[in-house]
Amino acid sequence: MIQLFLLSIIFNGLIGFLLVLGDTEEGAVQEKGIKFFFTSWGFRLVLGIITVITGILKFLLPMPNSERTAIPILGDFLPALAGIVAGFILIFSFYRENSSKSETAEGKLDRIGDTLLQYRKAVGISLLVISVLHFLFPYALFL
Repeated sequence: MIQLFLLSIIFNGLIGFLLVLGDTEEGAVQEKGIKFFFTSWGFRLVLGIITVITGILKFLLPMPNSERTAIPILGDFLPALAGIVAGFILIFSFYRENSSKSETAEGKLDRIGDTLLQYRKAVGISLLVISVLHFLFPYALFL
C-alpha cells in the first residue's frame, strides 16, 4: 500500500534523526532556546509503537507494482525490518529510562536492547540511508 510506503519513509527518517541526534539533554535540538517537542519521552514512545506497527504491516501488505509481481516479504524487507528495530529501540529506551535498576530482569531481551542502545547512532544513520533509498527506489528488491 502506498500509505504504508509513505509512513515508513517518514517514521524511519524521523527516528533515524532522533537516534543520531542523541537522547541526552545536551544533544536536544534547540532553536533560539526553545526545544522541539519531539525530545519528550511521550512522543518518542508513541512514535516507537506506531513505527513497529507500520513495520509489521509492511511485511503483510507490500507495495504493488503493475510492471512485475510483488514479492510479499522481500519487496519491503529492509524498511520493514528497520522500522521494527527502530521502534523497539525507542520503546526499550523509554522502558530503561522509566524503570529502576532493581526492577529490570537480566534476560535475553535486556541484552538485545542494551546492544541496540549502544549502537543507536549507527542504527540512526542506517535508518536515514534506508529511508532515502526507499524513497528513491520504491520497487527495488530488498529495499
